[in-house]
Amino acid sequence: QVQLVESGGGLVQAGGSLRLSCVASRRTSSLYGMGWFRQAPGKEREFVAAVYWPGGNTYYADSVKGRFTISRDNAKNTVYLQMNSLKPEDTAVYYCAGGTAPNYYRADTYDYWGQGTQVTVSS
Repeated sequence: QVQLVESGGGLVQAGGSLRLSCVASRRTSSLYGMGWFRQAPGKEREFVAAVYWPGGNTYYADSVKGRFTISRDNAKNTVYLQMNSLKPEDTAVYYCAGGTAPNYYRADTYDYWGQGTQVTVSS
């Protein structure tokens, strides 16, 4: 069993930045894929970004491409999501997920989930 704990959420003005962190209870190198998803009120959970190990391949939703950057530090068992140029439509609960063989954009293929961290972007 792997526990994932997110942090770094908060309230920010449009155009601002936040960095989310996700710390795993065991080596992230054993989790082939790590991803971030988000869920806004009244909407379904949606894919945001994913990174794979080894190789470091990254994937992004079109809505965040060029603004968000996902990275992982296996030595620290941590995955990050750097969010720049934030928009009000980025407001959501952000979830970290990990899997041994996930399809990067499909939430149902990830094995482990964090509890979520709230990101609120004011206009």
